Amino acid sequence: MVSPPPGAAAAAVAAARAWLRVGPAPRPLMGSQGGLGPPGDGGPGEGEGEGESGETRKLQEGRAARGKRRKGKGKGKAGAGQGGRGSGAEGKPQPPQAKEAAGLGAEAGERAGLGKVREGGGSVEEGARRIFRGDEGSAGARKEAKGRDDGKKEEWRVRTGQREEARPARAQGRGAQAWGRLAGTGAAMAAAAEEEAGAREPAGRPAAGPALLRLPEELLLLICSYLDMQALGRLAQVCRWLRRFTNCDLLWRRIARASLNSGFTRLGTDLMASVPVKERVKVSQNWRLGRCQQGILLKWKCRDGKIGVHKIHSTFTVKYSAHEQEVNCVDCKGGIIVSGSRDRTAKVWPLASGRLGQCLHTIQTEDRVWSIAISPLHSSFVTGTACCGHFSPLRIWDLNSGQLMTHLGGDFPPGAGVLDVMYESPSTLLSCGYDTYVRYWDLRASVRKCVMEWEEPHDSTLYCLQTDGNHLLATGSSYYGVVRLWDRRQRACLHAFPLTSTPLSSPVYCLRFTTRHLYAALSYNLHGLDFQTP
Repeated sequence: MVSPPPGAAAAAVAAARAWLRVGPAPRPLMGSQGGLGPPGDGGPGEGEGEGESGETRKLQEGRAARGKRRKGKGKGKAGAGQGGRGSGAEGKPQPPQAKEAAGLGAEAGERAGLGKVREGGGSVEEGARRIFRGDEGSAGARKEAKGRDDGKKEEWRVRTGQREEARPARAQGRGAQAWGRLAGTGAAMAAAAEEEAGAREPAGRPAAGPALLRLPEELLLLICSYLDMQALGRLAQVCRWLRRFTNCDLLWRRIARASLNSGFTRLGTDLMASVPVKERVKVSQNWRLGRCQQGILLKWKCRDGKIGVHKIHSTFTVKYSAHEQEVNCVDCKGGIIVSGSRDRTAKVWPLASGRLGQCLHTIQTEDRVWSIAISPLHSSFVTGTACCGHFSPLRIWDLNSGQLMTHLGGDFPPGAGVLDVMYESPSTLLSCGYDTYVRYWDLRASVRKCVMEWEEPHDSTLYCLQTDGNHLLATGSSYYGVVRLWDRRQRACLHAFPLTSTPLSSPVYCLRFTTRHLYAALSYNLHGLDFQTP
C-alpha cells in the first residue's frame, strides 16, 4: 500500500488524537540518537520509530486489557476502555462520551492491527487510517446492534402485554408456574366460550343471494306475515339470518292468537310476555294434539270445614273455622277471600295478616253454595247454588255491602245446580254443573239467556272448568276423573284424559293450567299434566 505524504499523515494523527480526546499529546519518543526520528525515513530514525511503535503497542494493549476486564464485570459497554494521560498511566476519568469514544477507537485500532505493525515509519499514519475506518464500521455495527436491541425490547413488550391480558395477575414466588397453568386454562375456557357465543349469534344479512334477502325488513315482515306455521319453519332452515328473522315475535303473534293456550286473551293481551311467542306456539301444538305426561304431585285426606292459608315457599300456615259445615268453594282477589258452604251461607273475609279470621259479611243464600267467583273489578261476586229453590242458581252480589244485584238465566230445571263459575272479563263469565252443559254468559247482551253452550258427550256432571281467556276450555267430569279439552270455536271435544281407574273413581273438583302445565284436584290427590315435554 502506498503511504500518504508526510504532511497528510501528521494531520491525520492530530485529528485522531483530538477526536479520541486522550489528553495532551504524548511526550516525544527519544530514539537512540536522543532526537526525534522523522517518520517515514530510514537510517537513524528507524530505531526511534521502533521505540514509538512499541510504546503505542503497549498503550493499546493496556487499553484493550482494561476494556476486557470491564466487559467481564458486566459494567462496561462493548469495547469499553478508559483513556488516560499521554504517557499511558491512568489519569482522572474522562466524560462518558470520551470513555465510549476511546474504547471504540481502541477496539477498532486493535482490530485494525495497530499493535502488530512492524514498520516504524508508517505505523502511526496507518493506525490513524485504520482507526477512522474502524470507527466508521463500529458506528454502523452500533446502529445495527441498537436496532436489534430495540426490536427485542419491543417484542418483549408485546409478549408481556399479551401475557398481562391473558391472565388477571402476574404470578410471583414459588407458585408462579402453577398459577400460569391455571391462568392458561382459564384463558382457553374464556376463548372457547367466546367462540361458542359467536357461533350462537346469528350471521349478518347475506351480501349476495336471492332478491328476497335484499328487501327492506319492513317489507319482508309484511310478506312473511301471510305465511303459516309450517312455511315459517321451512323458511327458518334456509340460513342463519332468516332463522333469526323468523324468530321475531311479530311474525308469530297472529299465529299465537289463533292457537290454543298460547298466552293471548281474546282481546289480544299478552299474558306471558317474558316467553318467546314462537316457543309458546310450539307448546300449543301439544295441547291441540293431546300430547302430555301425567303424574301425581300431592296426596291428602281432609274434610274438616276449615279454610287454610298457605304462604308459597314457606312453612307459614293459618287455619280458622269459617263455616258450620263443609267449605265447598273459595276465591281470593284484591286482598279479599269469599267462601261458600253447605250451610247455605257465603262469607267475605279480609286477607290482611292482622285481620285473618274476621268475617266482613255473612250472606244468607237459602241454598247450598257450590261455587263462587270474584269479579275482575273487585266490586261484586257471583255464587252458584244447588238450584233447590224457586230462584236462579246464578246470582251476583255486591262485595262491599253484601246485597243482591241480579241473577242469571230463568229456565234452569230443578236440581240443575251450578258447580263451578268463573269470570273471563268484567262482563263475561262461564258456568257448568249438574245439567252437563258449559254455558257462556255476556252481561252486556242479556242476563236471562246464555250466548253459547257446550254439552258433555257422556252426559256426565261437570264439576269444574277453566279457560285461557281465548280459545281453550278445560272441564272436569264426575266419573273417573276425566279432564276434557275443548276448542271454543267447535262444538265437539278435542281430547279426554282419565286420571283415575274404576276402584278410585273420583270427580275432578278443581282445574288450573298455564301455557305448559295443567293441574287437576281430585278427592285425595293433585294430578299434573306436562305439555311442554310430552
